[in-house]
Amino acid sequence: MTSAVGALPESDLPTVATLKGRHVAAVTAGNALEFYDFLTYAFFAAQIGRTFFPSTDPATSLLASLATFGAGFLMRPVGALTIGRMADRVGRKPAMLLSFTLMGVAMIGLALTPGYRAIGVAAPILAILFRLIQGFALGGEIGPNTAYLIEAAPAHRRGLYVSFQYMSQDGAVLVSGLVGFGLSSMLSDSALDVWGWRAAFLLGAAIVPFGLLLRRELAETLPAHTTPVAGPTMTRRLATLAALGIVMLAGGTTVGYVMNYLTTYATATLHMATKVGFLATIFVGLTGVVTDPIGGWLSDRFGRKPTMIIPWTVLLLTALPGFFLLAHFRTTGALIGMTIALTAAADISAASVLVAVTETLPARTRAGSLGLIYAFAISIFGGSTQFTVAWLTKLTHSPLAPAWYMTVWVAIALLAMLALPETAPVKTMAGRDARGQGRASTR
Repeated sequence: MTSAVGALPESDLPTVATLKGRHVAAVTAGNALEFYDFLTYAFFAAQIGRTFFPSTDPATSLLASLATFGAGFLMRPVGALTIGRMADRVGRKPAMLLSFTLMGVAMIGLALTPGYRAIGVAAPILAILFRLIQGFALGGEIGPNTAYLIEAAPAHRRGLYVSFQYMSQDGAVLVSGLVGFGLSSMLSDSALDVWGWRAAFLLGAAIVPFGLLLRRELAETLPAHTTPVAGPTMTRRLATLAALGIVMLAGGTTVGYVMNYLTTYATATLHMATKVGFLATIFVGLTGVVTDPIGGWLSDRFGRKPTMIIPWTVLLLTALPGFFLLAHFRTTGALIGMTIALTAAADISAASVLVAVTETLPARTRAGSLGLIYAFAISIFGGSTQFTVAWLTKLTHSPLAPAWYMTVWVAIALLAMLALPETAPVKTMAGRDARGQGRASTR
């Protein structure tokens, strides 16, 4: 292998044994547990708002809750820098153990914090504090996790292995949706407000010890010797690719958090039943679990660019019609159908974006750099998505506000995808082979 952008240099490859199934399970299961907690907050935003930010105006209470949800994103770049640098200097394994431990602290802390009526202003202060801790931990999670998978996976399977990152996240969405659906079906609205949402968080916290045990078994993949970045030209090229990565990830996270907002959107905006709203969450997760690895496999087989561009073109053309039909009919079938169609289009391309960005980064800065790129995209754009669409819906009184916001970001990200060079080994190696054969034929 060469050190060209799009191919990891030979010295950057791990010295550990072949990646095993339990190693992949340890990384992706931990990622799933962290996203379970982070996304559960979004799904129970209305109940949490009434607990910590009571108001006579339900919309104001919801906006305050979503603002607190967004506050966690502010700490993602800090976590990415701190824990990511730790992963690049000390190792991937200790970094992943630290981020997971902090997530457990945040999960338990938020679930056990009394409401505003019990302890007054201390309640929202503690809620914000635990969201900040959680954001810090999650910011330091993606870089080491993805670096581990990239370094340990076979070159022709990087897309598939990295797709397990998103598959685990969507698995967390699915579990969160099932938990929320079950609680909303069994409990009254008042019981959900008092303790139902807390039970959902504590279910995740109960699994934290098992996640820590799994991660302690991981073999280290940080290379002992790494290839330095080759000169200012390569540095500028990497900076350009990082900027494209931020734009693409910003589009992806915007779409993702709009889709994860569907439960709140269906209940708060379309006034559908709570348990029906949770069906959107279930099908977002279920669809992602199925389509994420398909997208990863396709990117290994046909390249990163076509696996990104084609599904996102479909998404650009179907977002507005999908939301229009849902807002018009407001039926369970319309909700499920739109959820499956839009989620499939978005998730098929997800792994391609993440692995393409990661393939350009040298090992000595891979975890920290990827973590920062991801964290900035998620914190600025993902963290503001649900608050923004709720605010736009309130401002315009239009149920299509989320669709318009999504469509704008899909178009912007699609332009970045068109500008991104191909990095898949199946394409870059074929290109080098073709050039070599061409030179040989002229001799």
